[in-house]
Amino acid sequence: MVLENVVQDRIGHEQFGTFTALLTLATIVAAVSDLGTTQLTTKRLAASPGYFTDFFPTLLPLRAGLGLGFLFLTMGAGWLLGYRGHWLLLLAITAAGLLLTQYTLFLRGVLQAHQRFNTDAVLSVLERLLLLGLVLVLLPLGLTLDRYVGARTAAVLVAFLLLLALIRRLYGRVALRPRWQQARQLLLESLPLAFITLVYGLNERIDMLMLERIVSAREASYYAAAYRWVDAVMMYLWTVLPLFFARFAFATGRTREQQELLWFGQRVVTVPLLLVVGFGLFRGELLFFQFKHSSPAELLRMTQCLQVLFLNVLVHAFFAIYSTLLTSTDHEKPVSWLVTGSIVLNTGLNFLLMPRYGALAGAFNTLLCAVVVSVGYVWLVPRRTGVQLPWGVMGRLALAFLGLCGGWQLLRTYSGLPWWLETSIAGVWLLVLIFALGIVSVAELQALRTNKQLPGQQ
Repeated sequence: MVLENVVQDRIGHEQFGTFTALLTLATIVAAVSDLGTTQLTTKRLAASPGYFTDFFPTLLPLRAGLGLGFLFLTMGAGWLLGYRGHWLLLLAITAAGLLLTQYTLFLRGVLQAHQRFNTDAVLSVLERLLLLGLVLVLLPLGLTLDRYVGARTAAVLVAFLLLLALIRRLYGRVALRPRWQQARQLLLESLPLAFITLVYGLNERIDMLMLERIVSAREASYYAAAYRWVDAVMMYLWTVLPLFFARFAFATGRTREQQELLWFGQRVVTVPLLLVVGFGLFRGELLFFQFKHSSPAELLRMTQCLQVLFLNVLVHAFFAIYSTLLTSTDHEKPVSWLVTGSIVLNTGLNFLLMPRYGALAGAFNTLLCAVVVSVGYVWLVPRRTGVQLPWGVMGRLALAFLGLCGGWQLLRTYSGLPWWLETSIAGVWLLVLIFALGIVSVAELQALRTNKQLPGQQ
């Protein structure tokens, strides 16, 4: 994220906005290019080590063929959207790099299934470290968009070749003997996973592509700069929620246990993000400190987008755990349809509002769709799972956030303190509110410290 901010500042909003649209298109296609085979393979390998010998002679050429096919699909989609000449070439190179990344993730699934998590962790950061090193070399030489795309592709290629060599060393050479019956079976089993990946990918990424095509590359770059911070903050959710996913799934059929876990998880997921969202609303301009070549108007535009998008984070902080409960208890289908409806609504609003309001429309539409989907989660959870929602906890969390915002506004208006001291005081004030409103009690913290386990664990 920090690296991309530097690149955007050096290259300029116009070029980076168009590149963001190309990257978005390639990311959407690459995410679904394996048709769900990566998740399926990891699950099957973990359950049966013999799966590697039986199916990988078919899987390896199948994945390579899918990647090549989706590369041509990406090029065709880019041409239909109006990209020509040099931009179409950059799209091809970017898409090839992302498809190679997807193939790398597929191969890393072998390591994960065989419990080689330390090796997998090293490989997961290798590509980013390589890219960081290449960009640092390019900065004094002159960083251009073509050089940046080349650096991205080189980093992906080196990481892929190292992983390929490691897989061959650990598990030997796999003879490629594709069998149509096996390929058909794999694709049928993995397609539901591919559909979920597609709808989530479209829902999160389509705004940047539409902004660049409908409005301008500059507006797309403003939105992208703000959305990168959303991605960074949401990493907390994507780290914590899988833990609850596993516990919800383990407690399937035991409604009381799931309810206790949900009520506990509501606070774990929401409380830390209240302060982060507050910082974005009141001090969001500080997050664009790397943009030395942007005008005050451009910085203001990015800050406004960030503030709206951080409200979107607040919605996820309150309601994303309900999606986790639903998907972990075999209710993926209604969740997928909710997200699909969100995509349709978002796309329609984009066509209606983006020509007039640009990046701000994209941010607002994202927020509105998150609210609509969250209402759907709230409606589905008690009806599909029988779990009652923690309305009292949610109400107290909402009061804590409003109290935090009121206190922060007073600090901004009357204190004149430096931002770091102001934020520290706001954090202490939030802690006071959390305990004063009974969201968390000292007795609970002592019990957790003693038991050292989540509710629902045996």
